[in-house]
Amino acid sequence: MALFTPGQRQLATAISRLGYVNPFQMERVELERQILGDQFSGPQAVWSLQLAAAAPDPNYQRIALLAGTLVRDAAGRLAEGARADERDVELYADAVLYHLFDAYRIELQQMIEAAHAGRPAAPVSFWRKFRDEVSRYFTPGGRQLGIGYDPCHMLACYFQLRRAFFHVFFFIVGRSPAAARLRSMVWESIFTHDLRRYQRSIYRCLGDVTTLITGPSGTGKELVARAIGLSRYIPFDGERGRFVEEFCAGFHPVNLSALSPTLIESELFGHRRGAFTGAVADRVGWLETCPEHGAVFLDEIGELDASIQVKLLRVLQSRMFQRLGDTAERRFSGKVIAATNRNLVAEIDAGRFREDFYYRLCADRITTPTLREQLDEAPDDLEHLLVMSARRVAPEEAESLATEVAEWINKHLGPRYPWPGNVRELEQCFRNVMIHGAYTPASTAKGTGDDWESTARSIRGGELSAEELLRRYCKIVHAHCGSYEQTAKRTGLDWRTVKKKLSE
Repeated sequence: MALFTPGQRQLATAISRLGYVNPFQMERVELERQILGDQFSGPQAVWSLQLAAAAPDPNYQRIALLAGTLVRDAAGRLAEGARADERDVELYADAVLYHLFDAYRIELQQMIEAAHAGRPAAPVSFWRKFRDEVSRYFTPGGRQLGIGYDPCHMLACYFQLRRAFFHVFFFIVGRSPAAARLRSMVWESIFTHDLRRYQRSIYRCLGDVTTLITGPSGTGKELVARAIGLSRYIPFDGERGRFVEEFCAGFHPVNLSALSPTLIESELFGHRRGAFTGAVADRVGWLETCPEHGAVFLDEIGELDASIQVKLLRVLQSRMFQRLGDTAERRFSGKVIAATNRNLVAEIDAGRFREDFYYRLCADRITTPTLREQLDEAPDDLEHLLVMSARRVAPEEAESLATEVAEWINKHLGPRYPWPGNVRELEQCFRNVMIHGAYTPASTAKGTGDDWESTARSIRGGELSAEELLRRYCKIVHAHCGSYEQTAKRTGLDWRTVKKKLSE
């Protein structure tokens, strides 16, 4: 008796691939379509948070049922002595992993929600049941299959996968290809592009790799950092029946631009009493406070003083540091995530940023897209993103408020408004329109007197080419209008020409 029929083997092969694919890439959709055939539903190419999405995803539900049936049938055959070569055993093990992840996804989700609600971590109530199921499936009928999966490591991986999906799916929103690419990159930053290799060994050392997040202000760099920092691998202690750390306590953001150099050093490294004026007691810094499986997020890394760059470079190279005023060596065991809206290569050329420090930072680099990029690819996302903002402020009025604000934006700013402040500006626009019924962009509010005077002087001196004159005039008009479309109307140019001139 063979372990699989030809049809079951084909299904097991597809499920084996599906279990290790990046869920935010098109490969997942293609595999689901291959497995379900005519039962595949929906044209959606990427997973993103929808305004009225079915939960859970119907394709996922159907495949979970198929996987459960496949696993139970195969386990029964194995217990009865079915023949299974090495490849069949691998396919069976992968199907079991997929099935058990689905079987406990609700419990894992409840643990995540409890932690975000501030409830203290408790022993994992389903641990014994989970361990017994792993044993039953991997030794069916007492038969030794040579499958060496440790239940503690399996549960740690399951919890990490569920946390990663939660923090990427629910917090990095948008249906545009740009948003989909961002979610995919964040998933790879957590697990690399090879999930099998990650779960075999890379999970032990990925915390040594620094992640650098670049992009304009207001594009969600801290959301990306949180998704990565809150989704790190945390070992499970089978003897105690609980995880060795609480994931919510392991993310420490530090806004470097808001602190003086001395305070930055104290915040990061800590200090001894008397190390500087005002140091009246010993202080433990974030590098020391951060748990082994946590992360320190250094926001605005481009603002960092050169002397502190040297000290942080040493931390990234040797994982060692000293408190201010102390000679004792201390070890940093967590992960460093950094972010900046500056062009660090230009900062290196200008002598303000160390090249060796930059190359220690950029081993894993993610760039967040602008809001304009997302809306260019998916114009309907404007109202979608407004609903997301409205649900945080006024959930009962979210849909009607979002529609009202979207109509105001299209009428007064136009569909081509560049959103220089990105998502952060969109959220403030929403609040302004909700409260005052109008929004004044900062570029309009700050006036353009300096631009007019500078341009007038240049014209009088005959210093401007026709191209430069047109570019400056587009900038001045745009500052008053606030949108490409309105600027194009006033100047008699195509909006694409206006956009080009403003971006030069």
